[in-house]
Amino acid sequence: MRQPIPFPLSKEKTFFESLNDWIGDIFYDELPDKGFDLRDEQIFMAFQIEQALKEKSVLFAEAGVGTGKTLAYLLPAIAYARYTGKPALISCADETLIEQLVKKGGDIDRLNSLFDLKMDVRLAKSRDQYLCLQRLEGAQKRSDADFLDDIEFSLPEFVNKTYSMQNTYPYGERSSYPEVTDEEWQQVNYHPIQNCAACELRNKCGQTIHRNHYRQATDLVICSHDFLMEHIWTKETRVREGQTPLLPETSLIVLDEGHLLEFAAQRALTYEVQEMTLLNVTERIMVDGVREKTLNMIERTIDLHNEFFRELRNCAIPSDEDRQGIRKTALLLSLGKELIALIDDLMEEFVFESELYTIPEYDLKIAEEYFELYTFSMRLFVEEGDAVNWLEVKDEIETLVIMPRLVTDILDEKLFDGKTPIIFSSATLSVQKDFTYIADSLGIDDFQSFSVPSPFEYEEVMKIVKHPLQQEDKFERVYDLFSSGDQTLVLFKSKIDMEQFKQSLPLSHQYAIEFEGDRELSTVVKEFQEGKFQVLCSYHLWEGLDLPGEALTKVIIVDLPFPPKDPVFEAKRNFSSNPLEEIDLPFMQLRIQQGIGRLIRTSNDYGEIHLLLNEEELAVEHLWQGILPVPAENF
Repeated sequence: MRQPIPFPLSKEKTFFESLNDWIGDIFYDELPDKGFDLRDEQIFMAFQIEQALKEKSVLFAEAGVGTGKTLAYLLPAIAYARYTGKPALISCADETLIEQLVKKGGDIDRLNSLFDLKMDVRLAKSRDQYLCLQRLEGAQKRSDADFLDDIEFSLPEFVNKTYSMQNTYPYGERSSYPEVTDEEWQQVNYHPIQNCAACELRNKCGQTIHRNHYRQATDLVICSHDFLMEHIWTKETRVREGQTPLLPETSLIVLDEGHLLEFAAQRALTYEVQEMTLLNVTERIMVDGVREKTLNMIERTIDLHNEFFRELRNCAIPSDEDRQGIRKTALLLSLGKELIALIDDLMEEFVFESELYTIPEYDLKIAEEYFELYTFSMRLFVEEGDAVNWLEVKDEIETLVIMPRLVTDILDEKLFDGKTPIIFSSATLSVQKDFTYIADSLGIDDFQSFSVPSPFEYEEVMKIVKHPLQQEDKFERVYDLFSSGDQTLVLFKSKIDMEQFKQSLPLSHQYAIEFEGDRELSTVVKEFQEGKFQVLCSYHLWEGLDLPGEALTKVIIVDLPFPPKDPVFEAKRNFSSNPLEEIDLPFMQLRIQQGIGRLIRTSNDYGEIHLLLNEEELAVEHLWQGILPVPAENF
């Protein structure tokens, strides 16, 4: 049920004047009376957001750690949502940060308790965060792994029995299976080749039920940047096809850790061609009764596809990064064009097969949609355009990825159109109070901005230590730093680096260590905060992780987080007149500030930051030492 605006309205004042008064009463009087610190930076941020709502503008709200950013944007957002009759959308960097925002004892929970706001808050997670019943069934046919039985056992009764729709409820989130590894989850979660619209299990699907649930939200919908971008890119197509958009209409958008939006936008616009997926799709339609001509064309397509990927591997540029660049040889492009022509002919044969009803309708529909996207992606690859291409292993499958270099035009048209207030919130949006880097990368010309510092006295609570080392000695130093017994977060700049460290550990190591990816991440973070293990190793948790007090007292940064030398950043560098100053340095500076920001979260926190630096990293010390909150001392 929709709740009233949390303050009275009168004919003498506009809504925004009343909102301004309410914000002042809350932050100057009510919160201090309830034991909260009065923070001028937090109050300033809340008033700036109120102004941005009034003018429906884009606002870069940079506020240092400890400002209380979440409260500063939540209170205006809730009031504005109730005033407009449409929920506010809070978009986070990823699903782990979503869980942190709604955890028991978090800001949303405390606001509800303090002011009895009765907030209606619902989560809208990315589609790959939900179990797919079709893929679960397929995985069970291929394997008898224990985790599949555990998932099957956990399913609600209405999935396998006939009940009225009144008895259904949301289920099947990734976070509901904490012991399942990321690798295992990728066998049973939603995959883009699934045709949800034609699935006979749609009404019992956990993802569908979740979608129906959060679309009814009245106050807040919380999602990830990835899902917001997917919604924006697919909205017009879904409406044109008679489908409901992924997200409901919202009154405003808050982009928490908004400096990561560009990468989410690029990911949402990527197109993928996977080596094994084509075989999996075609196996489902090669059934008894299919015409011989169609079967021969399918077999030729499989053979040519495999030949294309063999040549693709030969053309991959060797690299230590996850993404390998591609040399587009004449043979590779010729194979791609031949595949397009062959699949176009095959699609015509599918028209005849559909009239014979030999192939199950659902499987044929999946095949048709898959091949339409396949040929669209392949055309982008073989044509001379402004796309970035690379080869990487995703879900243990070799994948050709095609991505536009710039997303600014699309963002300008579909997101930053002046119709909805948009608030970027983060401790790191600028480089020394200059917002040019993020504004240019997103194509934002007209914006408001402010930057307020952290209220913490870092000199008294934080120690930063530099460790001059040879690169090959870094892992040994990381291991040595565990001996203090502190709750420690180890940040790696890539998954490959983290995995190499994992392999380097002695078999009989004595410390309780968890690695990102071995279990569901939000569960791992929760157990780390509870002190159930000492060391958390991650390559994603540079931003947003909130572990106050004794939950985290040491952060180890293994390498300066310069952007990778992969095709995406190489494309950015190629279009820059000064790649070091315009691309590499701002990325590294923002990221290292985020990593350091994990340590001090409240006025009672303390701890150490350890920077492990090789000769090359020490040689550019003058480029990054100015962003450190306290001067670094040598080990």
